[in-house]
Amino acid sequence: MTDNANLGDICGIESIKLGFFREVQRKITELKKSNTTIEQKRQDVQSILDGIPDVIAVLSMDLALHSVNKAFYSTYGGIAPEGLHCYQVFKGRTEPCSSCPVALALESSTQVARGLQILNWHGEKRQIECTASIMHTQEGKPHRVLLLQRDVTLEKQFQVKYFQAERMATIGILAEGVAHEINNPLTGIGGFAEALSLKLDELREVAALCNKTGLIEDFEEYLQTILRECQRCSDIVQNLLTFGHREINFHVTINLNDVVRNSIQLLGPRLSRLSPGIVHLELSEREPVVLGHPGELMQIVLNLVLNALYAVQEAGDVTMSTQIKGNMVILQVHDTGIGIQEDHIPKLFEPFFTTKPPGQGIGVGLSTCYNIISKHGGYITVNSEPGHGATFEVILPYYSD
Repeated sequence: MTDNANLGDICGIESIKLGFFREVQRKITELKKSNTTIEQKRQDVQSILDGIPDVIAVLSMDLALHSVNKAFYSTYGGIAPEGLHCYQVFKGRTEPCSSCPVALALESSTQVARGLQILNWHGEKRQIECTASIMHTQEGKPHRVLLLQRDVTLEKQFQVKYFQAERMATIGILAEGVAHEINNPLTGIGGFAEALSLKLDELREVAALCNKTGLIEDFEEYLQTILRECQRCSDIVQNLLTFGHREINFHVTINLNDVVRNSIQLLGPRLSRLSPGIVHLELSEREPVVLGHPGELMQIVLNLVLNALYAVQEAGDVTMSTQIKGNMVILQVHDTGIGIQEDHIPKLFEPFFTTKPPGQGIGVGLSTCYNIISKHGGYITVNSEPGHGATFEVILPYYSD
């Protein structure tokens, strides 16, 4: 043995090799275990991403698609994303978009940027909320972008309905306040006019003595005009109070077919002056029973029919139909009249909105219908094109017991 003896001299070279191989084998086992753990985590992350219904894509810094989740393939079916840029896949463009959440996130160096875009999903234009997040390396440098696309079309539609309902509720409270303020002096005017009408006989005798019978005739005519106009104003006030929805009514089971028939009967004198057969009934053979207030439901039918008759101008057709779909009853009033302008449709159910000339309507009919239908747990829709008539649909809960 020399003075500079090494491990091989002491243990022998075979022992060193054996120890080395054992160490390598141990390291290999650890690496395999580590790789298995990493792969399992990768699969877990991918499963989580695939479980999210929103489209998720990871982009490189030059906007090329790096990886996507399962929702991408179901939304953009038939597209192999590898190697394509986001603007090619999402917008069908050949160059980057001028502004998008990804560009904003990259330009402003903010971590997250959001934006609403109109994208073509499943063959139709949808409102998509896009969120872009910058992904960083361990050194803190940006190297990829996580893009999330969420379909918010239905959410936006519900928001519009919510704001509309809230606005109608506010207007209803205001209308109710105005109605109460008008009702008190109106009652006084009507009461004094009726009191004066009771004095007519005495006044006639006095006028006869004075040879002023013509004066009494004028006086009587003026009184009748006052009473008639007071009654008209009173009807308007009642409509406004109904719109204010504070009146408590008791609901009963009602066959909506009976409501339609009774309404047509009530309109008999008016319909007799129009073309025969102008109104057609297509009523459900099954009884469309709802739980509601008979007078209020009749008010709905009358308002819709009168509007339809006004729209056809005595030269078209009005069709009223009832049907049961699932657990809902549908009352449809369709006319072949002049139709409704597109910009008027969102305002139709607002109080005092009317397209009729002065003196032919004050615009509370449809707003009253809207409120009554809401109180009955239903809703009303309208479809129309100028020159192609209009269709109003009232949907109410079906009462089956």
